[in-house]
Amino acid sequence: MPKFTAITPLASRPHDHSQCVHSALADADALCAAKGLRLTALRRRVLELVWQSHKPLGAYDILAVLSELDGRRAAPPTVYRALDFLLENGLVHRIASLNAFVGCNHPQQAHQGQFLICRNCHAAVELEQQAISDAIVSSAKGVGFTVEGQTVEVVGLCAGCQAA
Repeated sequence: MPKFTAITPLASRPHDHSQCVHSALADADALCAAKGLRLTALRRRVLELVWQSHKPLGAYDILAVLSELDGRRAAPPTVYRALDFLLENGLVHRIASLNAFVGCNHPQQAHQGQFLICRNCHAAVELEQQAISDAIVSSAKGVGFTVEGQTVEVVGLCAGCQAA
């Protein structure tokens, strides 16, 4: 059985996942209201699907759920536009190595994405380490490079998969 501590990220601990979804949707509502943005029913549903687990979800996976469970006849461009909106407004992050999306834990704060991705179960845990972002910017500056965005993806095994 894996050991969990107070500093273990929530996504890595057993928890009431419906609370994650509820909090993410409430944060999205508040953020969109504050910015005067429209969180349409489709954008909200796509965000809800992304937050259904802590595993990154691809656009075609989302499209399949919309078709099968919701009975929506959404086209791929519609889902991509919804994901683009969510990404542009900091509500989701894109995991490039998986070509998939994961919910953002802190959409109210501008930050760079740092993720631990389990190679076995594909769970993704967002880190919050400003020192990592600072080190990248500092190192880049040292070689005359200006960082415009960064996503750090670290692949390994989560505590649950190590214990299995």
